[in-house]
Amino acid sequence: MHRKLLLAAAAAVMVLAAPAGAQSKAVRNAAGTITKADVARRVAIIADDSMMGRDTPSPGLEMTAAYIASEFKRFGLRPGGDSGTWFQRFPLVLKRRLAEQSYVEFTQVEGEGTIVLPYSTSVRHWAGELSGPVSGELVLLGGRIQVAELPSDSVLKGRMLVWIADTSMQQAGGEIYARAMQAGARGIIVISNRDTADFAKLAAAAASQVMVTRAGAGARDMPLALSVPEGAIVAQFPDAARTFAQFRAAPQTISQVLTDWEVSVVVKDTVLGTTSSPNVVGIVEGTDPQLKNEYIVFSAHMDHIGITPGRADSINNGADDDASGTIGIVELAEAFSRKGAAPKRSLIFLTVSGEEKGLWGSEHFVNQPPVPLTQIIANINVDMIGRNWRDTVAVVGREHSDLGQALDRVAARHPELRMTPVNDPWPEERIFFRSDHFNFAKKGVPILFFTSGLHPDYHAVSDSPEKIDAEKEARLLQLVFYLGQEVGNSPARPVWVPASYDAIVKGE
Repeated sequence: MHRKLLLAAAAAVMVLAAPAGAQSKAVRNAAGTITKADVARRVAIIADDSMMGRDTPSPGLEMTAAYIASEFKRFGLRPGGDSGTWFQRFPLVLKRRLAEQSYVEFTQVEGEGTIVLPYSTSVRHWAGELSGPVSGELVLLGGRIQVAELPSDSVLKGRMLVWIADTSMQQAGGEIYARAMQAGARGIIVISNRDTADFAKLAAAAASQVMVTRAGAGARDMPLALSVPEGAIVAQFPDAARTFAQFRAAPQTISQVLTDWEVSVVVKDTVLGTTSSPNVVGIVEGTDPQLKNEYIVFSAHMDHIGITPGRADSINNGADDDASGTIGIVELAEAFSRKGAAPKRSLIFLTVSGEEKGLWGSEHFVNQPPVPLTQIIANINVDMIGRNWRDTVAVVGREHSDLGQALDRVAARHPELRMTPVNDPWPEERIFFRSDHFNFAKKGVPILFFTSGLHPDYHAVSDSPEKIDAEKEARLLQLVFYLGQEVGNSPARPVWVPASYDAIVKGE
């Protein structure tokens, strides 16, 4: 046999004998570009005070987007934004509340009881976009809150959840709002026992601030989140004091549908102008002539909550939330751009804005994707991956498709990474519905969401770069990189679990 034929035959035998999923030297070298030093350096750049908390919209957010685009360009990615740019922009409207014309009104169904709370002194509006007045029946909530004991979907749907909270206790406000939102509630009104005069100062300051809302086709009603002072309610309806005291003192979670009262929320705004906010999109083309027309999207949100006025340290750096995830996307883009590291399928690297406002950027992306949505076969989302456990990562959604099985194979193949994926350890907090992957899932795209969970610095000025465990994050990102190789080179697309598809995509 000719020498060249012998060599070719030997090479073929070696390929056939290689273990499933064996990585080439080029792929291993590419994974090695994800390092502790790079993660720490890059997180420090976009979580620096100069970025002013990366609010949506803000100059700091624009600087962050420009930095990410420059890195994508340096790696040799292809722009995937509008008109051949790196940026996909979505429109926003700037408004100011007309506080004297905006109010919350509680009304007895049969009786003369009426409580009117003006925005100028007695309402703080935390979340929710409205196109008109909102009204509904009430569900009272109180006691020592356990998220698993919150009212059911059938109780909350179409009603307003009124939470009688105790400001002296730290309770699960975000989880309660997420629960109300997913159940189809009109929103949540928090009855605060904060001093009425102090509350009035905060309400007046909030009413004077410029607000940002979605514009055009993306704008829609969102569940409300308001807080109102107990004292202002009791001053108009003294009998409410007894109910508030009973609910607040309960040793367990208690709730009650209040059929004899209704609430209406009327909000008037004036438009100050318009602006827009960026997503950054870069593409690595796949190597297979056919499969390169299918895409995996790696995503994270680059925005944060901006500045908290009135403090010596007022800048919310958002190092873990979500500079850690954003830099994770940059690191992955660099690794996959290395010679010999691109898989058969194409890859989209996406950093979105507006996540903190209501998943705005990812919603815009899935409604106006740069490639047909049917060609996006998976979304791998990362949010808050730089803190907490050193050898474990929570992977939300792994039970909903065979992406979870692919991840298990990859983790077993790479024990050197010392990173064990586990199921969602906080199902009662409904994290599946609270980050950008959810917009992909609703459109029928199988997802995995990697997170290391919350910590006391969440949405606080203390979420700073020096607290990031960059060595742990680098290992976690290498696991995600190898997962991208697995899914990107697989002969078949990921497949939903039928029951999950029916519940999440079809809403059944």
